[in-house]
Amino acid sequence: MRFFLRALVVAVVLTVGYIFLEPTIDRALYTMRLAAMPKPEALPVPVEGVKTRALRDTWNGARSEGRKHQGIDIFAKRGTPVISSTEGIVMQVGTNRLGGLVVWVMGPGRQRHYYAHLDGYAEDVEVGMRIEAGRVLGYVGDTGNAKGTPPHLHYGVYDIGGAINPFPLLRANTDAVAAANKEKPKS
Repeated sequence: MRFFLRALVVAVVLTVGYIFLEPTIDRALYTMRLAAMPKPEALPVPVEGVKTRALRDTWNGARSEGRKHQGIDIFAKRGTPVISSTEGIVMQVGTNRLGGLVVWVMGPGRQRHYYAHLDGYAEDVEVGMRIEAGRVLGYVGDTGNAKGTPPHLHYGVYDIGGAINPFPLLRANTDAVAAANKEKPKS
């Protein structure tokens, strides 16, 4: 009888522990899976309705205080949905001096995707949540050091070694779609 009671207590403790630890374990396993995935070679435009042909490569453009622009500005009407360009985990929802309202997402290959100058956040976006590509994160605005400029999303991609130019990745998505359309048989 004692063995049975001990086994029952252990089973209850393990079950309760798992219930409380499951989200943490799940997030850790998903983070490892994301890290092991290859880095994307092409990305969709992270602003709803904006076509790739409307983009301009603003990488390394001169900015205030002697800085260089480490991203791409995607102009759209204020309030246009900003969508995640990859699946991933929301790492930060908050503010900073330059970016204003920002969201950081860790995606495949441990790349970090930075969405800045938002007018607001999607209602249910929070740190630690898993998201799919195409998930609304926030809305185009002009917060941070973009105050008073035309509304836009500052989109940055950061790798282990620092910022990388997202423009070629966004352009590659258009090239991939065009190639796929050429391969489709005509009916």
